[in-house]
Amino acid sequence: MISGAAKFSAPLLALTIGVSAAHGAGADSVADFYRGKTITMYVGTGAGAGAISFYPMALAPAMKKYLPGHPDFIISYMPGGGGIKAANYIYGIAPQDGTAWGFITRGFLLAPLLKVPQAQFDPTRFNWIGSPSRTVSIGMVWNASTDVRSIFDAMRQQVVVGATSMAQDTGIFPSALNRIAGTRFKIVPGYSGLGAVDLAIERGEVQGKVGSTWKSLNSGPTARWVRDNKVTVLVQLGVKKAADIPATVPLGLDLAKTPGDRQLLEVLCAPSATGYPSFMGPDVAADRIAALRAAYEQSLKDPEFLAAIRKQDLDLDPIGAEELTDTVRHIYALPNAAVERARRLLPGEGAGGD
Repeated sequence: MISGAAKFSAPLLALTIGVSAAHGAGADSVADFYRGKTITMYVGTGAGAGAISFYPMALAPAMKKYLPGHPDFIISYMPGGGGIKAANYIYGIAPQDGTAWGFITRGFLLAPLLKVPQAQFDPTRFNWIGSPSRTVSIGMVWNASTDVRSIFDAMRQQVVVGATSMAQDTGIFPSALNRIAGTRFKIVPGYSGLGAVDLAIERGEVQGKVGSTWKSLNSGPTARWVRDNKVTVLVQLGVKKAADIPATVPLGLDLAKTPGDRQLLEVLCAPSATGYPSFMGPDVAADRIAALRAAYEQSLKDPEFLAAIRKQDLDLDPIGAEELTDTVRHIYALPNAAVERARRLLPGEGAGGD
């Protein structure tokens, strides 16, 4: 006689085997595709641009271990428009097969929302992989080039700051602070990447920058700037203050004089919640995205990866793919009135009323 439990065991076993077989087939399919392939990690700035270029370098050897098929990984630098060029490429030009992986400073996320003409991509359609760390943007000056030591000094005295583009963080943030807080930042755009801005600061071409991240400032070639007291941080540009920046450095949001001004700054600061986001094109197959996300999560725990980021003084405070996707959707659901005011900060859009 067959018991009740035994009656259900055979179908259940068959279902379990079927699911396992399908999963195994999916894994085999991903491995077959990636075997012998090369994944290009496109960094949307020049080489040596702080954390945004060092994280992919640390990830590449770890990802090769954990992604089925063990493809090679190479890094390609694609500066231009503060990341817009690279984002356009991954969205509409690069192969949509899982071999093009974007690493771009989070400021590019606002470009389509603010209707920047060059931005031909929809961030809500990207397949987000993850971000290795949360961060906050800052404004800083080179102490040898100016006697400005606070954001309030910058309201009384002109500060020349370098920027990659007027439509990206290093152009938008100082423009917003000039409008809302009365600072006197003179913006010099056109640098190929943040590394180029940093060289201009050291050469005395400009006196600082507004809109790069605190973590980038403390990694790579610029890490010594903070240690040697060569720079002063004037303002924090995020949704909340960073614990490792002196509490006396104000949050940009707190400089707003009206609720409307604060909401405008909230629009501009929202991408800081994505840290150092990475993504693939909108049409990459779901099984490859799932495999990449899984390998990425494993890579963040890999001893070789951890040793590499410690060597560069980088932090690890990961944002997963699901949270990153939700954050991007939140950004694109921000109030239209605040977005429109932010858009009017861009070149050619006019001053507009409040």
